[in-house]
Amino acid sequence: MSLLQGRIAIVTGAGSGFGEGIARAFAREGAHVVLADIRPEGIRRIADELEEQALPLLCDVSRADEVDRMIEDAVRSFGTPDILVNNAGITHRNQPMLDVDEDTFDRIYAVNVKSIYLTARALVPRLRARGTGGCIINVSSTAGIRPRPGLTWYNGTKGAVNTLTRSMALELGPDRIRVNAILPVLGATGLTEAFMGMPDTPENRERFLATIPLGRLSTAADIAGAAVYLASDAASMVTGVELPVDGGRTA
Repeated sequence: MSLLQGRIAIVTGAGSGFGEGIARAFAREGAHVVLADIRPEGIRRIADELEEQALPLLCDVSRADEVDRMIEDAVRSFGTPDILVNNAGITHRNQPMLDVDEDTFDRIYAVNVKSIYLTARALVPRLRARGTGGCIINVSSTAGIRPRPGLTWYNGTKGAVNTLTRSMALELGPDRIRVNAILPVLGATGLTEAFMGMPDTPENRERFLATIPLGRLSTAADIAGAAVYLASDAASMVTGVELPVDGGRTA
């Protein structure tokens, strides 16, 4: 039997990268998946492939009205979600901390941190009313526990995500709502060059690979595998965990 058969999941930032990998893995394991993203192209492409298993929804996760509408549309289409993956995230380009402008600072905190507040505010009351628990997975980063220079304000958002994950797990545990975080190391995504602060050439990439004991970047499949586990009954006693998927980077 598939690990997530009959479950309903929301994945934010589902149109590419880690989010796409997670959404596809959930669908393979039998879940109905709400594909939420600020850009329509990716989620429509994925939804066309997954057909009735997927619902594409445009959503800026930093805006309360759009998050509320996303949850309402998900419930109307599939029912109350069992799983929420807060994957949507952005960064500033790797650069000296004082070179990051205020608008960029505000935007990365809104997308990376405020979004978790907004999705919780919209979904947790429904999970409590249903009374059968649920699962929230926050996609964080190794940056939250092992920062790289040049990414100070981004690092701070991921430190906040880690603390929020532990605190949410404590508060929501009595409601049988599990909350965990996945901490990827640098992966080959649309944000790779911004994280690196330089062109993604083989020579420049090697500098980053040298800090990862397993010698490679993380992939969407790596992160999706961790997400499937955390969302499944195999992890029914797992909450408040920060799970590095990092090839030993934070060991």
